Amino acid sequence: MRTSSNPAFRNLPTSPGGYARFGDAPAGLGGAFGGGPVGPTPAAGVSDRPLTVDDVVQKTALNAVITIAVGIAAAMLLSPILGIAGFVVGLVVSLIIIFKQSTNPALVLTYSVSQGLALGTITGFFEASSNRYAGIGFQAIVGVVGVFIGMLVVYKTGAIRVTPRLTKMVIGAAIGVVVLMLVNLVVSFFTTGGIGLRDGGPLAIIFSLVCIAVGAFMLLLDFDQADQAVKAGVPAKFAWYLAFGFMTTLVWLYIEILRLLSYFRGE
Repeated sequence: MRTSSNPAFRNLPTSPGGYARFGDAPAGLGGAFGGGPVGPTPAAGVSDRPLTVDDVVQKTALNAVITIAVGIAAAMLLSPILGIAGFVVGLVVSLIIIFKQSTNPALVLTYSVSQGLALGTITGFFEASSNRYAGIGFQAIVGVVGVFIGMLVVYKTGAIRVTPRLTKMVIGAAIGVVVLMLVNLVVSFFTTGGIGLRDGGPLAIIFSLVCIAVGAFMLLLDFDQADQAVKAGVPAKFAWYLAFGFMTTLVWLYIEILRLLSYFRGE
């Protein structure tokens, strides 16, 4: 199985047969989750039936709506404490989900709420600071939706095939931009503007565009990982874990698109 650049999608169960596509999961598959034999799925509760595309779509949409709703409320409250709390709780919860590969709905929903608090607070301060940033949050959401739909079309049409080579390239690029972000952060403690990756200049604009492109390709890999999980017939409860994986990528894209828009609107 190909490894996604998204840490939440690592070690997903796979099935033989090459590149799966949404909706191709054969009925009656079960037991593949956890390495067990694949065979007919006995009648059981909802959590024991095989995963479907609808399960992934519904859980991901639910978490996205919750994040947006909480974000709107946080933008109106403009509480730095809530924003910081959102970042801290989101980081802790995400680490728990990733390392335990948890399918606990409460944890996933907590992550979405915390990200709504954090991102909403940031967006609120942008919009409150100057009329130049009015509507920037809505534009960033539209941008994220556009990237999501675009990459879904690319994946569904097979315009770009998810291959092991592409996966390695995306993972390498993701690691590279994260390292550059950390270097810029450390250098900014000693010099104003760091190495120029976040100062709003031409280099910062190029870097943000690269980050958005990497996020888009991460999303492409995430589609493929979710697709493989559906085809493998993992339990339906795994939809919560997949939804969390999608949310981490969508949060990445929102932050980078918001930052890019702020560069163009800034003085």
